[in-house]
Amino acid sequence: MPVSGYDPEDIDDMLESRLTDDEKAQFLTDAEWEAYQRGDESLVDLLSSSEIKRIFDRRDVAASEE
Repeated sequence: MPVSGYDPEDIDDMLESRLTDDEKAQFLTDAEWEAYQRGDESLVDLLSSSEIKRIFDRRDVAASEE
């Protein structure tokens, strides 16, 4: 689900860099994971805006604690 006011490709690039494959699989259903792996869908297409925000917030907190 695209986030209003942001370039979906930029968000997808950030998600790709912030999540391991195991973490990506945890956020997606089996069907979504398969579509993602085939390249049919991007993370921005498959994740809700609240999930995207949670991923960014989680990583930002971890970085500030270092």
